[in-house]
Amino acid sequence: MSKLGTLGARLHRGEVGYDFVGNRKIWYGISILITITAIVGLAVRGLNMGIDFQGGAVFTTPKGTAASVSQAERYAEETSGHDAIVQKLGSGSLRIQIAGIDTDKSNQIKDELAKDLKVDSENINADLIGPSWGDQIANKAWQGLGIFLVLVVIYLAIAFEWRMAIAAFVALIHDITITVGIYALVGFEVTPGTVIGLLTILGYSLYDTVVVFDSLKEQTKEITKQTRWTYSDVANRSINSTLVRSINTTVVALLPVGGLLFIGGGVLGAGMLNDISLSLFVGLAAGAYSSIFIATPLVADLKEREPQMKALKKRVLAKRAQAAAQGESPDALVGDERYDDEPEDGDAAPAVVGPRNQPSSRNRGRGRPSGKRR
Repeated sequence: MSKLGTLGARLHRGEVGYDFVGNRKIWYGISILITITAIVGLAVRGLNMGIDFQGGAVFTTPKGTAASVSQAERYAEETSGHDAIVQKLGSGSLRIQIAGIDTDKSNQIKDELAKDLKVDSENINADLIGPSWGDQIANKAWQGLGIFLVLVVIYLAIAFEWRMAIAAFVALIHDITITVGIYALVGFEVTPGTVIGLLTILGYSLYDTVVVFDSLKEQTKEITKQTRWTYSDVANRSINSTLVRSINTTVVALLPVGGLLFIGGGVLGAGMLNDISLSLFVGLAAGAYSSIFIATPLVADLKEREPQMKALKKRVLAKRAQAAAQGESPDALVGDERYDDEPEDGDAAPAVVGPRNQPSSRNRGRGRPSGKRR
C-alpha cells in the first residue's frame, strides 16, 4: 500500500507517467472491437426481457412444497408451452415465473400446476402482468435514460465546455453498449433491477470522467501563454495525476458488487441478485476504462483541432526541435506548478520551481583569519 501511495504521489507530481493520450489509437481500436462484439451479441441473441417488460404471470406456491426447482420448471413449461424461471424461496416455497402468456390462461395454468405439484390450487398465489403494462415500463425506462443523457450533456457543456460534453456522452454510450451487449451474450434476464443498475453505473462513469476533466480544466487555464506543453501533454498529465484515485474508487466499488454477483448469485444461487449485480459489475469496469482511455483522449483530439491549439503545438514542436539540435532536453514539470517556461514579452520572469543547483561562491571563505574555505 505504501508503494502504491508513493506511486500516486509521483504520478500527481509528473515525475512518472504513461502516455495514455499518445497511444489513444490503440485504446480506440480496443473499444471499437469490444463495442462491435457487444452489438453483434445483441443483434444475434437479443435481450432476455423479464416478465415486467413483456407481461406474464408469477405463481408462488405455499411453504414446504415438495417438488424441486427442476421438477417445477419442467411442469411449468409443459403446462404453459413457454419458458419458465423457477426460484426456491427461503420459506421453502417456489416462485414460478412464466413470461409471454395471456392473462386469460393463467387460471388454467394455475390449476395444472397445483395438480403437478400436489398442492391446493387456492394456496397458490398468482400475480398477473399485462403486456401493455410491460411496454409502458420499457418506454419509461428508455425515456429516463434519454433524459439523463441530455441533462448530462447540458451540465458538462455549462460547467466545462461542449467538447468535454461530447467526449463524456461518447463514453457513456460506450459503457451502455458494452453492458447491454454482455447482458445479451450471458443471457441474464432484464428486470427493473437491471435498469436501476444501468443508471447507477452511468453515475459512476460520469464521476470518474468529471474528476479528470476538472483537473484538465484547471491545468489548461493559461496554456497558450507558454511553449513547453501541448494540450495533449497536459491532458496526459491530468489522467496520470488522477489515475490511482480512479483505480482505488473502482476497485472499492467492484469488491461488494463482485460479492453479489459471484457469491450471492453464483454460489448461493440467489438468481435475483444477478439482475442488478451484473450490470453494476460490467458497467463499473467499463466506466473506469472509458474515463481514462476514451473520454480524455477524445477531448484532446477535439481541442487539438482548434487554431490556437494548432499554433501552440507548432511552437512547442519547434522549441523541442531546437532543444534537440542543441543537445538539450525539455525540463519536466516539477511540483504542482502547471507550467515552468520562459516569460512572454512584457511578462515578469516566473519563479523557479523545485531544487536548483547553486554555483559555488567565489567569495566564500574571505574575511576569515586564515582566508581558507571551510
